[in-house]
Amino acid sequence: MTSSISNYLNAAPASSADTSAKLPTQTLSQNDFLQLLVTQMSSQDPMNPQSNTDFAAQMAQFTALAETNTMSSNISTMSSNQLTADANSMIGRQVVLQPDNSKTPVTGVVSGVDLSSGAPQVVVNGQSYDLSTVLAVTQPSTQ
Repeated sequence: MTSSISNYLNAAPASSADTSAKLPTQTLSQNDFLQLLVTQMSSQDPMNPQSNTDFAAQMAQFTALAETNTMSSNISTMSSNQLTADANSMIGRQVVLQPDNSKTPVTGVVSGVDLSSGAPQVVVNGQSYDLSTVLAVTQPSTQ
């Protein structure tokens, strides 16, 4: 078998009946890649073998892809943490909000941060608001 792993992965299914019976997963793990590599190596034509550099290049591509996925996940986590830090920094400050369902801005002091929806929301006047609705942040007036 002289086709590369990328050709194997990009091959179209034979028919729609085949795909409805068993849908492939959308991601490959490192074990899947190694199994494909072993199958490719053991099934190649001994009179016309694929070069070692081709195998090394495929492994390097897979490693780069795995590292890119890890980095993307880490960046997503960092972004989430930054939003939480931004929301926490508003506690005790006066904010002006423009909720999506209201034409008049809401003003009040941030009393807390609500994380129950998965994304941080500031709590103003007992109501939770998305950070995207914050128009201004100021120090509360001292009276």
